[in-house]
Amino acid sequence: MTKKTSNPTQSLKIPKPILQIGKIIATISPKLTVLFTAKLFTSPIKHKIPKRELEMDHKSIQQLIKIPAIHKKIVLYQYGESEKKILLSHGWSGRGTQLFKIADELIKLGYSTISFDAPAHGKSPGRTTIMSEFVETILEIERQFGPFEAAVGHSLGSMSLLNAVKKGLTLQHLVLIGSGDVVQDILDDFIAKLQLKPVFSEYLRLHIEKKLGEKMDDYSAYQSAKEVAIPVLVIHDKNDDEVPVTAAIHINKHLKNGTLFLTKGLGHRRILGNSEVIEKVVQFIATKNSRA
Repeated sequence: MTKKTSNPTQSLKIPKPILQIGKIIATISPKLTVLFTAKLFTSPIKHKIPKRELEMDHKSIQQLIKIPAIHKKIVLYQYGESEKKILLSHGWSGRGTQLFKIADELIKLGYSTISFDAPAHGKSPGRTTIMSEFVETILEIERQFGPFEAAVGHSLGSMSLLNAVKKGLTLQHLVLIGSGDVVQDILDDFIAKLQLKPVFSEYLRLHIEKKLGEKMDDYSAYQSAKEVAIPVLVIHDKNDDEVPVTAAIHINKHLKNGTLFLTKGLGHRRILGNSEVIEKVVQFIATKNSRA
């Protein structure tokens, strides 16, 4: 196992009643505790769409589409009318309109964007999901609406895009913002936030692996990065208190064609609206595309 680099893309402040319930269940049954933690881990919070995202919400064409591989449906956003398409992928408890400022600038440059509410997120139905479903959603969107010239992801959306590229998503270039890295670190951090014994992190991992039939570390960003040959821009803030900057450094180390851009004082979410970051993103996409 690699050294600890990332705490969680599934960051949350857990209410005291939940902490108390978890501690009580832990004294009764380890098995029930694992089921309890698994339910919490796979349940995103659906936030009301903020006013700043309403323009993209109103101007985009939205439709409910099926993702056959996971037997779920998601809401998809088509923003702009260009045939040159960029895929956007939000993070845990995010929305398809969350990267609206990046989308607006890309449209000014003659692109259109496709984004989505991941399963159990935003306007999409359901209550639970996991990263593997993000990945299957991205691959199905490519089948129905691709090809895409590039993709931009945030947090868990970045990890999902890396995994999707490893599994066949075709892009000319990729942008990762605030990406998590090692899945076990995410589980460790989640269990620590629940104030449970560290051993429950291993129990939770084994439970998820048994259910999925896959090793969780295979979804770690650095593992996927090893198999990604396209140009990748890795953006992260040095003061991100949800996903440490060491995650970005570690991911970039394993990329064949990576560029690392670090900011300071923007944190995990404000980085999405920063003008310098947005300029870096659109320049990277436009410049790389002009060379293709």
